[in-house]
Amino acid sequence: MRRASAAMLAVCAMALSACTSASPEAIAENDPFEPMNRAVYRFDERFDKYVVLPVAGVYVYHTPAPIHHGLHNFLINLDSSVTFVNDVLQGRISNAGETLARFTMNTTVGIGGLIDVATPAGIPFHASDFGQTLGRYGVPEGPFLVLPIIGPDPPRDLGGDGVDLFLDPLFYVPPGASVLDRLALTAGLRTLSPFEVHARNIVLRQELERGSVDPYVTMRSVYRQLRDEEIRDGEPGKDGRPPAK
Repeated sequence: MRRASAAMLAVCAMALSACTSASPEAIAENDPFEPMNRAVYRFDERFDKYVVLPVAGVYVYHTPAPIHHGLHNFLINLDSSVTFVNDVLQGRISNAGETLARFTMNTTVGIGGLIDVATPAGIPFHASDFGQTLGRYGVPEGPFLVLPIIGPDPPRDLGGDGVDLFLDPLFYVPPGASVLDRLALTAGLRTLSPFEVHARNIVLRQELERGSVDPYVTMRSVYRQLRDEEIRDGEPGKDGRPPAK
C-alpha cells in the first residue's frame, strides 16, 4: 500500500511543505517541515485509531484464517522480486540466495506462495528495498517527512518506493493497462493483506510512545533507529557500535 500510493501523496505533501516553518531545534534535527509533519502525524493517529484498527479487527477475526494468511503469504512471495534485486544491488549475495530459495520453495511446494514452507524449513523472511540500497551507498535520507496514512517516508525512502514499484510484478497486471489503473490495482490488492501487520505495528508504536513527553519526537527517533538498522543489516554503525537489540 505504501509503495503504490507514495508518489501521489508525495506531491501533496511537498506542496504543503512550502507553507510551513520550523524551529531551530527542528532544523537541527533535519526536520524543516515539522509543523506540517506534526499535523499529518495527528491525522495518521486518528486514521489508525478509527479506521485501520477496526478494519483490521474485522479482517482478522471475521475472515477465515486460511484466506487472510494465504493472501498475506502470496503478496509477500510476490515481493521477492523487489527484495532479490535490492539484495544484489547491496552486494548481499547470501541474502539474495535466501530470497531466491524462499521464492522457489514457496512458489512450487507452497502452491504459488499461498503457503509459507520456507520459514519452517529454516529460510527466514527478510525485506529489502531501494531506499535501503540508497542508504547503503551513503545517500542521506533528506528532510524528515510524514505522509498521510503511509507515515514517515523521507525523500530517500520515498524515491526508493517509486523504484520498487516498477520491480513489483503486480504493477504489470493486467497487461496493457494504464499506469493509473495499475497503481489502483496494486494499491487495492495491497490494502487487504497488510492490515494484520499494520495493526501490530500500530500497537507497538503506541507502546513505545506511551508516557513520552513528545510522542512525535519519539516516533521520529524510533523510525530513524530502525531504518538505520535495516540499512546496516547487522553491520556496525559509524561509531563502531553494533545495532541495538
